[in-house]
Amino acid sequence: MKSFKLSLLFLALFSCGLQFAQDSGDEGSLDAGTIESQFEYVFKKSGNYNADGRRYEVVRAINLDKLRSNVLDSLKAARSKASELNTTISRQEATIASLNTKLEETTAQLNSVTEEKDSMSLFGALVSKATYNIVLWTIILGLSLLLLLFIYRFRRSNILTQEAKVKLSDLETEYEDHRRKALEREQRISRQLQDEINKYRKSK
Repeated sequence: MKSFKLSLLFLALFSCGLQFAQDSGDEGSLDAGTIESQFEYVFKKSGNYNADGRRYEVVRAINLDKLRSNVLDSLKAARSKASELNTTISRQEATIASLNTKLEETTAQLNSVTEEKDSMSLFGALVSKATYNIVLWTIILGLSLLLLLFIYRFRRSNILTQEAKVKLSDLETEYEDHRRKALEREQRISRQLQDEINKYRKSK
C-alpha cells in the first residue's frame, strides 16, 4: 500500500501542469479539469485507515483507472504537441537557414554593388574613386603643364619670329640703302670715267 501511494505521488509530481479537456465542464470530477485537480478529487474521494500506527489512503480502483487513463491521454497529447512543436521548429530552422543564405547572397551582391559604386573603370581595371581622382587630376595637371609649356614656347617662338622679321626688314632696308649708295657710287665713277675718256679724246 505504501508503494502504491508513492506511485500516486510520483504521478502527481510528473503530471503537474498538464491539461486534459473533456466534454463536461465540472471541475470536481475525473471527467474535466486539470490533472492536478483530478488528483485532488481522487484524494478527496479516498478513504483512510490506521494500521500499525501508520495512516493509509484507500483509493477506488475505478477512480485510479480513470486517472491513469487521463494522465496517459494528457501525456499522449503533450507528446503530440511536442512533436508538432519540433516539426514547427525544424521548419522554422530550415526557413531561417534559407533566409540566412539569401541574406548572405544579398549582402554579397550589396557589397559588390557598393564596390562598383565606389570604384571607377580606369584602363579596363576597377580602382577606387580616390585613386581614380588622383590619377585623373595628375593627368589633367600634367596636360595643363604641357599646355602652358607649349603656350610659353609658342609665344617665345612668336616673339623670336617677330624679332627676326624686324631684323630682316631692317637688314633689307640697310641692304637697299647700301645697294642704292653703291649704284650711285658706281654711276658717279662711270660718269667720271666717261669724263676722263672724253677729256683724253679731246686732248688728242
